Amino acid sequence: MISQYRGISPKADLILIQRLAEKFHDRSFLHVNSTKAGGGVAEILQRMLPIIESLGIAARWEVIQGDERFFEITKKIHNALQGTPERITKQMWQHHFEVNKNNLAKLNLDADAVLIHDPQPAPLVEFRGDGVWISRCHIDVSNPVEPVYRHLSRYFEKYDAIIFSVARFARALSIDEFIITPCIDPLSEKNRELTDEEVSEVMERLGVPTDRPIILQVSRFDRFKDPVGVIEAYR
Repeated sequence: MISQYRGISPKADLILIQRLAEKFHDRSFLHVNSTKAGGGVAEILQRMLPIIESLGIAARWEVIQGDERFFEITKKIHNALQGTPERITKQMWQHHFEVNKNNLAKLNLDADAVLIHDPQPAPLVEFRGDGVWISRCHIDVSNPVEPVYRHLSRYFEKYDAIIFSVARFARALSIDEFIITPCIDPLSEKNRELTDEEVSEVMERLGVPTDRPIILQVSRFDRFKDPVGVIEAYR
């Protein structure tokens, strides 16, 4: 699969990736998140795992399950970490923990390296095995609701390391911190070239004028995606 990127990525980078992968042929990797479809994390993993496996590295993806209340709570946690005023009660935190605990019977967490994506499955670290456990934080936690962040940091501190997307998103922790900057997959469906016919059909259907410059933001519509920033950039 890595060969599909020839002519897109620098040849030296592809060779380096293959050489580095050889060092991990006897290691297993596990990714855990809260959904198989929808959202950026699922989109990343859907493309990442086949690439990793094509390099001869054992990689798996597990998904935790939860009830409606669990996802309502984790949405509040997610928003609070990004600065929205939210109050998470003791009972809500307990439900968050219990749902993760109840998932243990359904999950195989045995791997040399376990990457836990975002806050939903963060409490799983309480039941970690001997492998290296890494928290992967995909959201901006630079200005969180402090009580919410402090509670979650109790889990973060039990990981071996944490990964942020941008340096300014990072927070001071006692564990190792790394930055993996955002990137795109030029071969994903979202980034493929559109035909003139496809573009015209959508523009006509939505009544978008074609005689003006266009800036397109592809995201869900909420303030964390900064739609106002897109409007200001257009102006």
